[in-house]
Amino acid sequence: MKIAVVGTGYVGLVTGTCFAETGNTVTCVDIDSTKVNKLTNGEITIYEPGLEKLFLRNLKEDRLHFTTDLAAGIKDASIIFLALPTPPGEDGSADLKYILGVASQLGTLLKTDDYKVIIDKSTVPVGTAEKVNAAILESAKKAGVNLTGAFDVVSNPEFLREGVAVDDFMKPDRVVIGTSSEKAKKLMGDLYAPFVRQGNPVIFMDERSAELTKYAANSFLATKISFMNEVARLCELLGADVDMVRRGVGSDDRIGKRFLFPGIGYGGSCFPKDVQALVKSSNEVKYDFKILNAVMEVNETQKLHLFPKIKNYFKGDLKGKHFALWGLAFKPNTDDIREAPALYMIDALTAEGATVTAFDPEAMNNVKKTIGDKITYAENQYAALQGADALIIATEWNEFRTPDFLKIVSTLKNKTIFDGRNLFEVSAIRELGFHYESIGRAPSIIK
Repeated sequence: MKIAVVGTGYVGLVTGTCFAETGNTVTCVDIDSTKVNKLTNGEITIYEPGLEKLFLRNLKEDRLHFTTDLAAGIKDASIIFLALPTPPGEDGSADLKYILGVASQLGTLLKTDDYKVIIDKSTVPVGTAEKVNAAILESAKKAGVNLTGAFDVVSNPEFLREGVAVDDFMKPDRVVIGTSSEKAKKLMGDLYAPFVRQGNPVIFMDERSAELTKYAANSFLATKISFMNEVARLCELLGADVDMVRRGVGSDDRIGKRFLFPGIGYGGSCFPKDVQALVKSSNEVKYDFKILNAVMEVNETQKLHLFPKIKNYFKGDLKGKHFALWGLAFKPNTDDIREAPALYMIDALTAEGATVTAFDPEAMNNVKKTIGDKITYAENQYAALQGADALIIATEWNEFRTPDFLKIVSTLKNKTIFDGRNLFEVSAIRELGFHYESIGRAPSIIK
């Protein structure tokens, strides 16, 4: 098939590359000429494990192309994916201006005798497919063209986890497709057939249900995370161990083991935005989604859960203290810093007069672009420790899990670690003589 993907951000680039990998000819469209030039010349613009190899292979095989020209990009495509940003507004609602803007342009470019399927790949609120359909028809009408029957708008939400997005796309546990058109259903079924050969379901439903499915799934996972963070707080007050509780709870197959690890809150491009958007949609129909309001509240406070522990350890005075920070991305295996708890920690520490030196394997350039020289940056995790009064861990990169503790001891001023991701066993760290505080577990306090 010939496919167009409008938008070359995280979702668009993964989508375009993975469809090219199964033999389709894909043209990705973006208004950013600098980005398009980089991609055309083989320079990948996001970090995602496994993606660059597929990207370069399909570029070489002439199955993957990039352009700034929307008309040229969609000309021969039977399927057009809209993978555009839907940033949250001040009230939490998803901003559809990019999607509806492209939809209006499509209304002047589509032809009555050339059927195409327009697919909302972005995470969008319920009713967006109808708005996209209306925007296309309205702009076509203004241009004097009747496009009735010339296209269908489909909702096909993505369920990609940053860090494992290639595997998620190539081997999806399910594909959700919202359409009321039999013609579009057939085309979409053929498109996804190579990805579900092992029998994982392609679930067809109406457009509104598909749109809500994405929000419901992410909001449920965010709820699991926040629930376990609340349990962790309770463990600290009752003297229980959240790791033991997590194992006991997660062994129940009705609950499952995933998304039960306590920490300093969720971040990224999906969970915060999607929970907010679902609450906003609920408010619009005068429904008070109490659980999700609580989830947002818990997550906001959880991002700084370590901060009172740090301040208490230094007897309420952080002025002049220097901290090493391991991890800036909101999760490992990505360079995404959107809503990253590390950024909240940096703000809190510097507001108290402390300084920070950070290291992250992938996210430092993005942080530099965002906050500049508010902190300093180290060339590796051990260099970040130089002259630090304590180490703070904010992201669970694998290389942080089994560090050289002798290097830590010889570099840190004090054997003090505040771990927001529970990387180390409390008993083991106690034997090494560290003052160690984590989430939901008894601290190792060395006096």
